[in-house]
Amino acid sequence: MSLLKTFTKTLSVTLILFLATQSSSYADGGFPVRPGRLLISPSVSYFFANSQWDSTGVKKRFPDNGKFSSVGITLYSEYGISRRFAVVASLPYVINKYTQDGTPATTSSGLADLETGLRYYLANIDFVYYFSIQGTAITPLYTNNPSLGYGEEGAELKLAFSGTGHLGELSTYFNVSDGARQYFGTNGPWQNRYNGTFGLTLDEDFMNQVSVGVSGINSFSDDKKFSVIPETDKYFSFLQASLSYGHSFTREISLFASAGQFLTGRNTGVGTTFSLAFIYRLDYR
Repeated sequence: MSLLKTFTKTLSVTLILFLATQSSSYADGGFPVRPGRLLISPSVSYFFANSQWDSTGVKKRFPDNGKFSSVGITLYSEYGISRRFAVVASLPYVINKYTQDGTPATTSSGLADLETGLRYYLANIDFVYYFSIQGTAITPLYTNNPSLGYGEEGAELKLAFSGTGHLGELSTYFNVSDGARQYFGTNGPWQNRYNGTFGLTLDEDFMNQVSVGVSGINSFSDDKKFSVIPETDKYFSFLQASLSYGHSFTREISLFASAGQFLTGRNTGVGTTFSLAFIYRLDYR
């Protein structure tokens, strides 16, 4: 198995684990992308919550047997410009629904926040460990619809560290990242978004992999109102654990399934997440 193929598989699993997280932070990989390679990943995710942690971290059910669910359809893409630079973008469409006993269901749908970014690979250690930094612009694609997001532009700066290794005869990889995000406007929140992943392959051909991870957000704002819609909450925090399985049909096509559960939180719903994603790889050089 060539180093390039090993690297491709590693990048794929790392990327998809973050596609599975509710935080909608899609561009977290620290592994470099081959110049001229275009990665396209359509995915669908499901989020559900019927209880919340209040502002002090106490867990309780939503009033009147309330239930919130959200289906997200996201198109993520990444292109290697050179050995040092890559551009990334994610375009999400969401369908939100909230129900309570004795009250008509509240639904909303539409394009959410477009994220476009530029990643720079700072350095590597023996081509095993990689460091990167990424700047991302957040642009709302909706107007007069507060149920789809903050409706404010924003920016994020993120650092990532990735590497590969071995556990016995199995190949392993890891990826950790931390980003600072600021939304502009009245009471626009400041957020710290973090992710950590550890995975291993299940066969010598790198066709099957599993990974576990943790992710979370700490969001701060003068607006401390609770919202059942995670994308519109401004003052909250949560920690999520995730499990992912991936299968590669060819070197160009892979399929990944993931599940996640919120473990702790403050002023947020107790979320359960599921996702399914494809990866397509195209080389133009």
